[in-house]
Amino acid sequence: MTASNPSRDESSFRPGGRPPRAVPLDSTAQLMNAISSQLGSQLGSQLSLVSLNGARRLAPAPPALVLVGHGSRDPRALSTVRTLIDRVRELRPHLPVHLGHIELNEPLLPDTLAALEDDSRAVLVPLLLSRGYHVKQDIPDAAAAATRVRTHVAAPLGPHPLLVETLHARLTEAGWRTRMSDSARRASAVVLAAAGSRDPESAVDTRRIAQLLAERLGVPVVPAYASAAAPTVPAALRALAARGRHRVAVASYFTAPGRFATACAEAAPWIAAAPLGAHPAMARLVLHRYDQALAATGSTTGSTTDPVCVPALATA
Repeated sequence: MTASNPSRDESSFRPGGRPPRAVPLDSTAQLMNAISSQLGSQLGSQLSLVSLNGARRLAPAPPALVLVGHGSRDPRALSTVRTLIDRVRELRPHLPVHLGHIELNEPLLPDTLAALEDDSRAVLVPLLLSRGYHVKQDIPDAAAAATRVRTHVAAPLGPHPLLVETLHARLTEAGWRTRMSDSARRASAVVLAAAGSRDPESAVDTRRIAQLLAERLGVPVVPAYASAAAPTVPAALRALAARGRHRVAVASYFTAPGRFATACAEAAPWIAAAPLGAHPAMARLVLHRYDQALAATGSTTGSTTDPVCVPALATA
């Protein structure tokens, strides 16, 4: 038996007879990952399930993801949320994604849920950063009232390390230097400007993010609030100045531009970061909360098509 020609055998698998591009593989795990990636990109939505009798049937559609925004009179907020939704769709193209607002913007959440098909499933992901009245009352009430749709309510986005990743990126964009001298570090600090809530659990969540960001930056991070809680941003800035921290940045712990975010930025004595917005890490976090909510119900329907990688959780 004559030996086969390797280059000829390889080229027969490609159009035009071109040999495939070599891919360096350092381990069996990498080989399996490469095979999985190729299968997913080539077959994608063409795959179907086969029943025991050999009949082909389509895979069930995943539950819809309904992103629940607060709503704002600032037109930049709605534009930002729509851009975030576009990023989510790019990460998971086969997932139906919808938007509903608690107030101020259309569509309102009840209208979004009413427009879904009868007996369909939906996961409501709050575009909110901590626990509070909207998360505990408004969104569950809207979900319960949508009797034609089976709903699951996900946890709010925060606290989570992906928010710290986004805050760090926004600060860096605004001029924060990741490398600084010891004297500059001793004079530096960050005020984490948040909306504020009367719910004490909201403050717990915000303090957790401040702690994680302080560990990332190596300087004190003080949470402060635009309303309903203390300290205010100006009060936090005065307290830091009294401790010799005169090089203070304001990190905008808001999902989108708006009145509160603008007021907090205007109080900054040095640099003010942009809101979290449609940063890629935010899209990954939205999908993580969606998958997490489905896993809690024992369903994996929505998470098997395009998994999203997230860092190890610092909180549930």
